[in-house]
Amino acid sequence: MIEPRLLIVSNIRHAGFAITVFLAIVSVTAGLAPVGFVIGISNVIGRIPTADFPSLAAAVIATFAMFFAQQLLTPLLASVGTVLKHRVDGYVHGRVIEASLRTAGIGPLEDQESLAGLREAVESLRTGWRTPGDACVAIFALVVRYVRLIGFLVVIGLAISWLAATAIGASTLLFRYGHRSGLRIRMRVWPRMMGLRRESAYFRDTGLGVGAAKEIRVFGIAPWLIERYRTSHLAFLGPMWRERRRVNVNRFLWFSTVGLAVVAAVFVIILRSAAQGEVTLTELSLGLQAAIGAILLGEFYHEADDATQYGMEAVRALAGFERRVEGFTAKDALAVADGGAATGLPRSEIRLEGVSFTYPGASRPTLDGLDLTLRAGECTALVGLNGAGKTTLVKLLARLYDADEGTIFVDGRDVRDLSVDLWRRQLAVIFQNFNRYEMSAADNVVFGAIEHRADDAVRAAVEAAGIATVFDALPYGLSSPLSPSLDGGTDLSGGQWQRVAIARALYAIDAGARLLILDEPTAALDVRAEAQFLNEFFPLTRGVMSLLISHRFSSVRRADRIVVLDGGQIVEDGTHDSLLAGNGRYAELFNLQAARFAADDEDVR
Repeated sequence: MIEPRLLIVSNIRHAGFAITVFLAIVSVTAGLAPVGFVIGISNVIGRIPTADFPSLAAAVIATFAMFFAQQLLTPLLASVGTVLKHRVDGYVHGRVIEASLRTAGIGPLEDQESLAGLREAVESLRTGWRTPGDACVAIFALVVRYVRLIGFLVVIGLAISWLAATAIGASTLLFRYGHRSGLRIRMRVWPRMMGLRRESAYFRDTGLGVGAAKEIRVFGIAPWLIERYRTSHLAFLGPMWRERRRVNVNRFLWFSTVGLAVVAAVFVIILRSAAQGEVTLTELSLGLQAAIGAILLGEFYHEADDATQYGMEAVRALAGFERRVEGFTAKDALAVADGGAATGLPRSEIRLEGVSFTYPGASRPTLDGLDLTLRAGECTALVGLNGAGKTTLVKLLARLYDADEGTIFVDGRDVRDLSVDLWRRQLAVIFQNFNRYEMSAADNVVFGAIEHRADDAVRAAVEAAGIATVFDALPYGLSSPLSPSLDGGTDLSGGQWQRVAIARALYAIDAGARLLILDEPTAALDVRAEAQFLNEFFPLTRGVMSLLISHRFSSVRRADRIVVLDGGQIVEDGTHDSLLAGNGRYAELFNLQAARFAADDEDVR
């Protein structure tokens, strides 16, 4: 049990030296105050037979001054402890954010083992239950309790005997050990239940969230969801309950029996000594009160035990996540972010030679010896079935990962020799799962090139993306937050959000981006809206090197060049007409989709 305490103490320093020293002094004082009160009241009792009223009154006043001091110190500890808690939790929050953003790539955030540690680190911080800050505050609560215990034991030793003090101290610590056994059981069983905990949390959050509310009610799955939550929750609590019952019924029963026997023996010794005149009235009062006070300290410390046992779990999980991040960083060329200048690139071409990539934990490569050249001013469309490697190629171009084998050349230079940050400034990307920021409409566009904020460029981008009229109708125009949970805010439809993402990419191009990547840019638009958008969009990006990924052939047929990807390799490369004439994989996919659309159109008629 020493290691967790040391971990807590090592994190207290993040609250600051002054507040740490202040709390330490106040905690020691608060721990000694009840001991002083016992000494004072025992002195009063011992002087009653012989003291005059003035001296007795003075002793009583001094004793109760000690009592009032204790009452003042308690809220002071709570108030200053709150400051310490927030400082420590703020430091840990900062570490979590820094660690999650440390790598230039996204490997740790797509690695399940790393994500498990990150989720564990964030859980207590998000809920505010037993946080690292709580653990640090709880250490001072333990200081109060154990200083008080030591004080009482010293009083017993001086007033009665050191043997009695030792016996009372041992009994108190035995009670403490028994009370904390349940916490140690939880710590031992808890990690094995992680999977069931996550399952239980998923069913709980699904039932409480807004996203699934409609389907839960329409499909009538609420009873099933409640039962699954109950079953999974009991499944991870059951082993802990069984172990706790075993310990509490057996071990703690013996602890209690032994402890009570020792305490009873000490009280018999104290009372016999008093009856034989071996101790004075003052010493008797000191011995009895200090013994009772010490024994009561063998209870469960609600203000400290839970927090000191569980509070550092977030720090331990964070440390594990940071080690995983360091592992990715150590073998990740992306970590080198101070390479050559990339501004203005590419001017002529991007060439992929023998590029292979396998996701961590996967058994087969997603891209396998890929050769591809993207030329300036040319729109290249990339098509293929799900899992063919289209989005993976986008991640490699954006250097969210680096290739395991092969090289990506930018105007003849290895992309890994370029500064990661500067290279990414040359990209305008619309990811398939683009982000919807709960911020203003203007901010959602400006994030495409946040270092080049310009109101006129924002306006031009939203007009080019066909979303300007929607924004103009909002209460605050482009300043309106795109979130219904915010004052004056609103949500957008899927198609409108996709136009926002397109405006973001157009804004990046206006700011100097040279490569436009569109991963399913019209997925949320219907066929007619898609046709209208493409008629407007292609002229806007003419002359820009662009890579278009789409499952709709009505989109890709307008590209200058179409590349068919299958099994991580290019199987066809040409124009729409040449590929149809070749009657290969592209023609097969195109004809299947054309037939489906024709059937749908016939059904509508």
